[in-house]
Amino acid sequence: MDSILLEDNPHWLNKEAYSTFTPREALAKALSFLKTQEILAIIGARRVGKSTLAKLLIHELLKTVNAKNIFFINLEKTEFIPYKNDAVYLEKIYEAYLKLANPNKDEKIYFFIDEVQIFQNWEVFVKNRYENSNIKFIITGSNSSLLTSNYATVLTGRVLKLQMQSFNFREFLDFKEIKHSTKLEMTANRIEIKRAVDEYLKWGGYYSVISNSDEMIKKEYLKNIAEDIILKDIVPRYNIKNSQTIRDLFYYCVSNAAGTLNYSSLAKKLNCDPKMIKEYIGYFEDNFLISTIPSFHNKLTSQISSAKKLYLSDNGFLNLGVSRTKNLGTSLENLVFNELYKNDEDLTYLKESVEVDFYSKNRLYQVSYDISDEKTRKRELGAFSHFKKEGDSCKLITYDINERVDDVEIQSVDLFLL
Repeated sequence: MDSILLEDNPHWLNKEAYSTFTPREALAKALSFLKTQEILAIIGARRVGKSTLAKLLIHELLKTVNAKNIFFINLEKTEFIPYKNDAVYLEKIYEAYLKLANPNKDEKIYFFIDEVQIFQNWEVFVKNRYENSNIKFIITGSNSSLLTSNYATVLTGRVLKLQMQSFNFREFLDFKEIKHSTKLEMTANRIEIKRAVDEYLKWGGYYSVISNSDEMIKKEYLKNIAEDIILKDIVPRYNIKNSQTIRDLFYYCVSNAAGTLNYSSLAKKLNCDPKMIKEYIGYFEDNFLISTIPSFHNKLTSQISSAKKLYLSDNGFLNLGVSRTKNLGTSLENLVFNELYKNDEDLTYLKESVEVDFYSKNRLYQVSYDISDEKTRKRELGAFSHFKKEGDSCKLITYDINERVDDVEIQSVDLFLL
């Protein structure tokens, strides 16, 4: 046990252990949450950087906190798997930490638990220690249900949630060392920024993908990420018997991103029950692989029952589809969706005789990669007038055009993302 704990806590011996980690924008918000008593839950898909953010937090804490009062443990370690159904083992891990590190018990202990959902009934251990100790818990998890159902009941009012995604475009530019923080820098580096847009549209923001230049390896990384989520998280968690069906469904979703879901049609294609398809789609959402949005209706019941449009959580997954041709329009729409959805989980689309791609906070958004064709331009702009009501504004996002047409702002994707 001692060697496992030491392996996960190199900062006990070296305060600069995490000094080379890539910065993330979420760090500022996470640091503000550290000042509260509540449990900080960092949630998000596998490999989006939850553990990295936790270690960036540790690096900041080390400036003012005794290193031995900061404890990190990764519950995915193979040594812990045999005990995953025994929450009491979490007490044994904690007691082993106290004995080995001998933290100052008169000061707060910062207890980081990585991939906490691995252990059954983890919330009981956290609640008991939270109420009876001077401990600040920071937990990470790869499932959005981490804080719902039975967990929510046990930890009601005790948790602050922070959701992580793969690198956004600003972080992507920082990683590539392309300066963009002022209008002057954006103008000076406009060519490099446009090249970066092309790369980001195609490959998304997973660190393991953007840090590798070989396209075959990039694609393999993306496949591994998706299948790890499906086979290591979804299949065992929901006791799915036929893993091939759920894998096939995911790859079908990839090939039909930005399209409308039809459970009956999907069930026929995969030779299974529509109810099962609906459940599997829910599992993909719960584990941050995809998101779905409804059509806007004034009646909530109608909105809930409306046909859902489907989007992928990272543009890189679009490379795993079976389509032989690259659809730049889909790539752009999926990218815009993810940017909007970060700030509005009540995002919808509008559809009657015509369609507007997104409706968010009294703003209508259309997405069109290329509007040089007059027919396309007229169609995209005309859809706004069908739905626009008093108080609404309109924005058309394209690849490279910036102008205003009457009351519609036309904006290039790089400016939209920045």
